[in-house]
Amino acid sequence: MSEPSLRAARPDDDAELARLDRAAWSTLHEVVPAPEPPYAPFFERHDPRDHLVAEADGRLLGYVRLVRPTPLASHAHVLAIQGFVVAGEARGRGVGRALIRAAVTEARGRGARRLTLRVLGHNTPARRLYESEGFVVEGVLPGEFHLDGTDVDDVLMGRRL
Repeated sequence: MSEPSLRAARPDDDAELARLDRAAWSTLHEVVPAPEPPYAPFFERHDPRDHLVAEADGRLLGYVRLVRPTPLASHAHVLAIQGFVVAGEARGRGVGRALIRAAVTEARGRGARRLTLRVLGHNTPARRLYESEGFVVEGVLPGEFHLDGTDVDDVLMGRRL
């Protein structure tokens, strides 16, 4: 696999991002049931402009979604990562780290002064990545989700930009 490049998502990435999302589904990071046909369009609820993608050799390897968590003017200085996926075959190759760093840069470019995210307590690989990129735990909702017969914490993380 060649070195991935990062770019803004385009509307024509919809089908490939939807496939990537379905292939990566796991209760390690998802709180909704596994997707089943008929599949909704990937960009049904979010604009392509909310996404940065990593690609190599003509294939998408991952994405990160940056959104305003609320429409409030008093909250306009905050952006949130509300979607982050790396293809299984691209994990451990720096793709996720590159996407998180690109999200930080993009958030700064959009004028944000804070970047936040939520991660499931048992998702140790993601938590380690976020912590290594300057995110800190700002709160924990104990047992917020019940997945695979176990209560799982919802961990709130953030960082200044």
